[in-house]
This record gives sequence, C-alpha cells and structure tokens, in this order.
Amino acid sequence: MNRQSTRDGLAAVSWGPGRIDLFWVDEVRALWHLAFDSGEWSEPESLGGVLASAPAVTAWAPGEMEVFAVLEDGALWNRYWDHTYWHPWESLGGELDSSVTPSASSWGPERLDVFANGRDGRVWHRWWDGSRWVDWEPR
Repeated sequence: MNRQSTRDGLAAVSWGPGRIDLFWVDEVRALWHLAFDSGEWSEPESLGGVLASAPAVTAWAPGEMEVFAVLEDGALWNRYWDHTYWHPWESLGGELDSSVTPSASSWGPERLDVFANGRDGRVWHRWWDGSRWVDWEPR
C-alpha cells in the first residue's frame, strides 16, 4: 500500500528556517506526516484518525504546530506537536461540513485560530487564547 498517495489534498507548514512539515490523507483516510529538516526528508509517519476532510495545519512558534481535520463524527479534531512528541487526537466539537477543508492560522505565540464550514452553511471560528479553546462562534 502506498502511504504517500493522497486522498483529499495536502497541507504544509514551516515553523523555522529549513523546516517544512507536510500532511496528507491516505486511501484508508488516516493522516500522515513527513518532515524536511536540515536538507533531508524524514520517513513518513502515521498520525492515525479516520479523516472525513483534508487536513489544515498552522505553526505558532519554533517546534510548535497543530493539525486539524473534520473526522467522521462531523466534529473538528486536532493533534499538536510540542517539539517533543505528537499529542493524541482531541475533539474541538462542532457540527461541520466535512466536504470543506478547515483553515488554520496563528498570529503569535500561543494564539491559534481555526475556521470551518458548519452543516448550517455558516462559517464557524474557534481559537486558542494561550490557556484554553474559546467556544465556537459564527463569522
């Protein structure tokens, strides 16, 4: 089975000079990760999950990044890298449209924003304020 084939798009982020992290969904809808660092590509690693959407990713500091996707339950889920290891999948809730890829951004250390289309046709926003995830709000 070719784990580098894509099902529904790619997401990429850089958290520092000479570093690129690439994410994709394979044919069984698991999330995969590959990193380019110091001129070399790492081996692909599975981050698991059963994704219903393509992934979105953002970095908020060197060695810190978070990947988001809508899973089969229609909720937004995330995993984050803290420069040491990948933390387990965490649900951020929501009733989302899995046919549309969420979007993620960061405008500073410890600030993450994620946007996703709801099943109600509205765009929904949630953010990490440095200590907690603030509840969903419509945009």
